[in-house]
Amino acid sequence: MDYTIFLAGLHPDDRDRTHQVVLQAFDPQGSGEYDIEYRTVGLEDGVERWVAAKGKAFFNPAGEVIRFIGTVLDITEKKRAEAEREQLLQREQAARTEAERANRIKDEFLAVLSHELRSPLNPILGWTKLMQLGRLDAAKTAEALATIERNAKLQTELIDDLLDVAKILRGKLSLNMTAVNLSAAVEAAIDTVSTAAVAKSIALHAVLPNVGQVFGNMARLQQIVWNLLSNAIKFTPYGGRVDIQLQQVGIEAQITVKDTGKGIHSDFLPHIFESFQQEDASITRKYGGLGLGLAIVRQLVEAHGGTIAANSPGEGLGATFIVQLPLLNITPEIQPLNEYPQQELDLTGIRVLAIDDEPDARELLTALLTEYGADVLTVASASEVLVNLAAFQPSVLVSDIAMPEIDGYTLIQQVRALPPTQGGQIPAIALTAYAREDDRQRAISSGFQHHITKPLEPERLVQAVVTLTRNKLDARL
Repeated sequence: MDYTIFLAGLHPDDRDRTHQVVLQAFDPQGSGEYDIEYRTVGLEDGVERWVAAKGKAFFNPAGEVIRFIGTVLDITEKKRAEAEREQLLQREQAARTEAERANRIKDEFLAVLSHELRSPLNPILGWTKLMQLGRLDAAKTAEALATIERNAKLQTELIDDLLDVAKILRGKLSLNMTAVNLSAAVEAAIDTVSTAAVAKSIALHAVLPNVGQVFGNMARLQQIVWNLLSNAIKFTPYGGRVDIQLQQVGIEAQITVKDTGKGIHSDFLPHIFESFQQEDASITRKYGGLGLGLAIVRQLVEAHGGTIAANSPGEGLGATFIVQLPLLNITPEIQPLNEYPQQELDLTGIRVLAIDDEPDARELLTALLTEYGADVLTVASASEVLVNLAAFQPSVLVSDIAMPEIDGYTLIQQVRALPPTQGGQIPAIALTAYAREDDRQRAISSGFQHHITKPLEPERLVQAVVTLTRNKLDARL
């Protein structure tokens, strides 16, 4: 083998470096020693190998090389082991960095969660105390009640966001999909946020042609648009403008929400749809929230087979969110927002047996249902239900779920085991703070006809009672 063939067998990336080391060894002004590691590529088999070469050149008095001796070792396995160790180290370092980042985000999130859940309680408890002292006139009492309601709803929204994220993380987010008119869903979301826009003198400009239908869940589609509009209104100053446009782009429907608000920093844009991410998580931040809304929106959009993107020219220059959803290839229809016609909320002549182990909850149920004309009996335990069922002969049973000794699921199963003459077929509503989809399904499979979550929306409960009693009457006819 001559030197030319030797060079041809070296890895291209190592050829020049190895050649320079050999030339230095041949320099009579130097020590003649060489020590190098390089890669070879087999001229016949093409296999790459690592080599450690070490040796020395010997010169005659004229400075010419007369001998060149040394060792050549195959260190391929050693290099492979070193590479594997390096990769393992890098993976461990990356995992450690990610774990530290996750812990930091978790700590920041818990701090924000505590703040966001406690903040609505402050006006709720404060105004409640003032009302108990009896020192508020009619105007201040009305203001207090409005503030309490607003903050209670805010806290409910935060809890709903947490439940949605829990479903997403467990892969349990399931949607009942039907053909939905998209313009109707967008209009419903706009109605929900219009009051907030008016309060900040924000112009809400909508362009909503009837582009057709998508395969989706009406409530979740409204939630997508509601979240985007709520964010736009939150981050837009007084007197600003929010535009929402619905249009058809090819075979897709496109929803564009654009605001004149604070904008998004370019460094944060890649993370804007991640859970628990906020551009400002400091205690001096101006805007509240848990950093969950946009993460939920992305998951809901993707669950509908769509995409979502965000862009912003920069801080103070507003932001634009674009949602694209596949359209159904059918003739567009206008769907009514309400699945059923609104029934008159009058419970006169209806007997309701309600069970809850919390005294405050029983008082609320008694006052609420009596206000709408019902004849109400509230009890504190499942055993009292079974004792009073035949004697009271209720039209509807309203039951809590989490109770000591006998829970709501067990109670309704015991009721359903009774003969019809003893109340075994009584319509029943589960009224509970267990608000997951799994909880709803368990309640229905146990024997309840309706599942209503706490905190209670009075009209929703009354509507359910009206519906159940009318359904029972229709069945008899």
